[in-house]
Amino acid sequence: MNVTQKIIAAHLVSGEMVAGGEIGLRIDQTLTQDATGTMAYLQFEAMGVDRVRTDLSVSYVDHNTLQMGFRNSDDHRFLRTVAQKYGVVFSPPGTGICHQLHLENFAKPGATLVGSDSHTPTAGGIGSLAMGAGGLSVALAMAGEPYFIAMPKVIKVQLEGKLTGWASAKDVILHLLGLLTVKGGVGKVFEYAGPGVATLSVPERAVITNMGAELGATTSLFPSDDKTRQFLAAMGREADWKELVADAGAAYDDVIVIDLSKLEPLAAQPHMPDRVVSVRELAGKKVDQVAIGSCTNSSYADMKSVAGLFGAAKVCPETDTLISPGSKQVLKMLAREGLVEPLLDAGARLLECSCGPCIGMGGSPVSAGVSVRTFNRNFEGRSGTKDADVYLVSPLTAAMVAIRGEFTDPATWGEAPAVPELPADVPSIRDLFIFPPADGSGVEVLRGPNIVPLEKFDGFGDSVTAQVLLKAGDDITTDHIMPAGAQITALRSNVPAISEHVFSRVDEGFVARAKACDNGIIVAGENYGQGSSREHAALAPRHLGVRAVIAKSLARIHRANLVNFGILPLILEDKADYDRFALGGKVTVPVAAVTAGGSVEITLEGAGSVAVKNDLTQKELDIIRAGGLLNYVRLSKTGAA
Repeated sequence: MNVTQKIIAAHLVSGEMVAGGEIGLRIDQTLTQDATGTMAYLQFEAMGVDRVRTDLSVSYVDHNTLQMGFRNSDDHRFLRTVAQKYGVVFSPPGTGICHQLHLENFAKPGATLVGSDSHTPTAGGIGSLAMGAGGLSVALAMAGEPYFIAMPKVIKVQLEGKLTGWASAKDVILHLLGLLTVKGGVGKVFEYAGPGVATLSVPERAVITNMGAELGATTSLFPSDDKTRQFLAAMGREADWKELVADAGAAYDDVIVIDLSKLEPLAAQPHMPDRVVSVRELAGKKVDQVAIGSCTNSSYADMKSVAGLFGAAKVCPETDTLISPGSKQVLKMLAREGLVEPLLDAGARLLECSCGPCIGMGGSPVSAGVSVRTFNRNFEGRSGTKDADVYLVSPLTAAMVAIRGEFTDPATWGEAPAVPELPADVPSIRDLFIFPPADGSGVEVLRGPNIVPLEKFDGFGDSVTAQVLLKAGDDITTDHIMPAGAQITALRSNVPAISEHVFSRVDEGFVARAKACDNGIIVAGENYGQGSSREHAALAPRHLGVRAVIAKSLARIHRANLVNFGILPLILEDKADYDRFALGGKVTVPVAAVTAGGSVEITLEGAGSVAVKNDLTQKELDIIRAGGLLNYVRLSKTGAA
């Protein structure tokens, strides 16, 4: 077996390991972050379970750390107290970014991990089968329920040679994105193998698995080898190590070969991570802002490389430069080695150890500005500035851009620095986590006025007639559906309030149209719902009466979130039929006639009928008919929704 199959086989509780079939997995670990966590824990509470039933669950606060007004602060207090009550480890604001912290402190080779953040596959860099999911799916895993997915195809990415010059781990995943596109990984796991694997450290591997989320992949992972053992030993966790490699002659569904020695510095152009070109092709383009950090590139090695390049140099005065270390552990190592001063002396701004500018939580570029970032996404408006052009690059490229104020040819950069290794004595920050008491029954969960109880949704009748509220194009992201940023993200625990912002940056009339009719339908193009795992991109539209999404194709996590909240995901049999739908037109779906994995004719008022299909299992169809997963769970446990 390959590594993916070995982990799945060890955790399989239902189904068969046949690509495309539904499997249920026992989950060892979960993680949440504050932008998705408050809703996840409200959902966990609604299940009536008195204690988490995983080996480990961690609640990180890293997204909404700008405590503007009471809302975020109240959410943080709720998350701290609910963690103490139910047996969850709590990571306070400022401790660091969830994926960097989890890699350093908790991730284990061979463990299963689901997290309410799409970049949870970061832990694949250590050999964990780590998957992003909606908050409700994570809440169920915390309650001891299996996590259900379609058995993925496993793609072997054979790494040959080693990185040379200014090429870095970021360029490996950018190369793969340019090759496969943002929907090239749907239904697949990318498993890295070959002699090139041994040339990459765990932090470098984590960069690649982190941004594998942009391929639409179920997850990505590396084997657990001696490099993994060295990393865990440096973190004081060598006891967590075990070797985990593919068997000789293990079968894969496909093989992609990448010669690391042939890679050069790359950049993803606006507004998609797969619009990849070489950095040299961008030479001469002026840059207004550089931002270094995020869960992709905020490790000690990344930060030390940047500090070394700055040295006695200054950043260009016209290029605002922001730096966010991934954790306090990273920051402590930099401080010990005198590497904070070079960052400050260069004129860069040192931000909190948090997600920050990556989700538009501060650090927005100037109007129509060019921002060069070491992040994983460059969707339109995600930076907080709708007309900004965002480019994604490695930390080495970002540092050179900051110094010169523009893109330049890497051939002019001189000799490339070596990848820094971890120091002999890595400081621990485990004492900063708040571990739960053995018995949390006496803990009071504290709730602020912005934390609104869960809404109960109705199930489906035999048929539904709904109005087309929006016709969306291809590659609509969850940022398009449910924007982030400081003001909107603060409303994540208040569904009625945050619903006022659904599609607000795409179509300002959407919410008013939705409120003016009883039921709504969204019609979309290819890859609808790609990007973040935020379940609010399904939950808020459901609050506004959306009952179905009809698309050419759907992204994995968003499709699962639609099911979780009772929205029927349908796929056009003939993609050309997309043009037959009219904004404001009425569509009738014979819900009673929908069968798992089957086709059905839906009626367009005054325009005949259209054939649609689905890839739902019978269980998923039952969940939708019940009005969502919470209703389905209540029904299965009590016999009444």
